[in-house]
Amino acid sequence: MFPKIRSHYKISLPILGIFLTIFLAYHMSCRNDNSSLFSASNKSPLVGTGEVADAVKVQDTFRKIYNLYQNSVVFISTEQTVKLQSSPFFNDPFFRDFFGQNALPQGKTEKRQGLGTGFILSEDGYICTNYHVIADVDKINVKVDNKNYVAAVVGYDERTDIALLKIQGKGKFQPVFLGDSDKVNVGDWAIAIGNPFGLDKTFTTGVISAIARKDLDLMGDSQTHIQTDASINPGNSGGPLINIYGEVIGINRMIYSQSGGNMGIGFAIPINKAKDVLEQLKTHKKVKRGYIGVQIVPLTDDYAGQLGLAKIKGALIGGVMNNSPAEKGGIQVGDVILKINNKEIASYTDVVQEVEKTEIGKTLKVTVWRNKQEVNLFITVKERP
Repeated sequence: MFPKIRSHYKISLPILGIFLTIFLAYHMSCRNDNSSLFSASNKSPLVGTGEVADAVKVQDTFRKIYNLYQNSVVFISTEQTVKLQSSPFFNDPFFRDFFGQNALPQGKTEKRQGLGTGFILSEDGYICTNYHVIADVDKINVKVDNKNYVAAVVGYDERTDIALLKIQGKGKFQPVFLGDSDKVNVGDWAIAIGNPFGLDKTFTTGVISAIARKDLDLMGDSQTHIQTDASINPGNSGGPLINIYGEVIGINRMIYSQSGGNMGIGFAIPINKAKDVLEQLKTHKKVKRGYIGVQIVPLTDDYAGQLGLAKIKGALIGGVMNNSPAEKGGIQVGDVILKINNKEIASYTDVVQEVEKTEIGKTLKVTVWRNKQEVNLFITVKERP
């Protein structure tokens, strides 16, 4: 039996009920006012003030962009079967004789997983991503709105690092809005959505740090990139770079890093360049590039002066290939290309860009500097061999 405890105070039930009611009401009011033992006041003095009103508007825009693209940015996972290399010891005749030919390890394989990002281009399920995300893989899976689909490669272009995929399944998908990368300026807002390290739909922001960055890799001087400090990490490859209007202005491709992680220097392929490539991939499954058959050499100050050029601009022809469009059109070694279709040429890069974007079979008006005067030539572009 428990001992009996006698109370020296007697409280009637009605009074106890009133006390509990007052206590609970006070406690709930404290909770509703967000007050706490650790809070200086109920609300921050910045809430509702004009000083933060503009920042709140930007914050609301970020939220709208994220909601707009939740089902347009896709999670890409890949599978690749690779053959494992055998030990170099088994290439030694002594070991082969000692263990016997049957003891040699046969070609073993293993499956490797890869991650990346893509974005939907059309309601019927075309997807843009980087070529290096899907290069040499056996299987591609994409996750859209928490649903998994198998995707097939429609075409790819290794030079620009762009690939076009198609979802193998029925459904109506939500495409992105494509912007104009030619209007991008340094200081513009930059937003990246992707799957860094497999973290689905990660949203990061920054600004455009530079435009038309060149010579970033060995893919050709004509390849330019948009630089941004928006956080990009492994797994972001192939995802969209978005402006403050919710338009895709680039394809996140690579980072500059000494550690393998983000250091605030990321690069994206301009979407205007990607549009041309993607259209060709859908039509031809590859990119048909224009070709005129010339070799360009550096134009020095001294040589420009000897040629009578007032400015060191243009592309100096160092060689003309036999039976090429350039030879048939009359281009000669020593000519300096000044204009193509009346557009000024500053360097070799401009020549490559103008020729490659020209439809096969079209004729270019090429203005060259020869014998200290301008000469107009007409060259029909052919497909690069």
